Amino acid sequence: MIKQKRFWVGLFLIIFIVGACSNTNDGNLMTKENNTNEKGETEELAYNPPSLDDLDPDNPKTDYIKYGEEIFNETHVVLDDYVGNKLSCQSCHADGGLSNASSMVGVTTQFPQYRPREGVVFTLEDRINGCMLRSMNGKKIPQDSKEMRALVSYLTYISEGIEVGEEIPWRMLNTMEEIPEPDVVRGKDLYQEKNCLSCHAVDGSGTGANTGPALWGDNSFNDGAGLARMVKMAGYLKNNMPPGDEYELSDQEAADLAAFILSHERPEWKGHEKDWPKGGRPTDIITKDRREKIREGTFDWSEIENIIPAENND
Repeated sequence: MIKQKRFWVGLFLIIFIVGACSNTNDGNLMTKENNTNEKGETEELAYNPPSLDDLDPDNPKTDYIKYGEEIFNETHVVLDDYVGNKLSCQSCHADGGLSNASSMVGVTTQFPQYRPREGVVFTLEDRINGCMLRSMNGKKIPQDSKEMRALVSYLTYISEGIEVGEEIPWRMLNTMEEIPEPDVVRGKDLYQEKNCLSCHAVDGSGTGANTGPALWGDNSFNDGAGLARMVKMAGYLKNNMPPGDEYELSDQEAADLAAFILSHERPEWKGHEKDWPKGGRPTDIITKDRREKIREGTFDWSEIENIIPAENND
């Protein structure tokens, strides 16, 4: 009886200790528990991604995480055989995805997720390859490759401490749901006035994947990418461009610049007819036919549901 009693006491202590250790926070973790105030109210998640300087050199995952960071930052160089343009993941997600602008911190906690564009549930690996096919205008990375494992390891590391499915305030969708009717001519002027050309060149060919990626032409994203949609491009410009806190685009300026950028030729996505197989295709995709009409000045912007006609703008 005494031995049995000692057994249950010992078991209780083990469970208690393990439970206590599992709730320990090291300062880098971002959890709901960290964001509950004294009244038990949930506060907004703090932005505090872990530093790669804290990686344990003796941990076998460390090499994968560092390799994943290298791939993320120099995708077109490291994965030259898979990238069809001159872009890297960092071209859109600055500072290795750690910048508040289009941050990738927490991204791994959002998968699996249903993707209406593809009509199926996507894993994180599927989403990475979606970017490879569309934004990189290239080929899929084999899911069992070291490169894919490294990218997933890196994204998982910078998402440490965030719970699966948690609402992440900085993971903005970068969309502008209501877009003032664009003025492409004004957008062309703004491209110079806002000094976009200093990073992206006069002809939109860019100055470097991470210093100023190509905005159109062969080395840019294809028209099946998310940024080939007006709501995405205008939203991205509004939230992230031009760099620096001292600058800010109005909704109209973002719309004008987005229309100007998307009016130029870019690689074509060959799978438009297969996208949104279950319906709900958005009306703001700028395809080759629309690009030509925009340049000619014959495109009817009312075809896009999100466009607010000029006469309705204040």
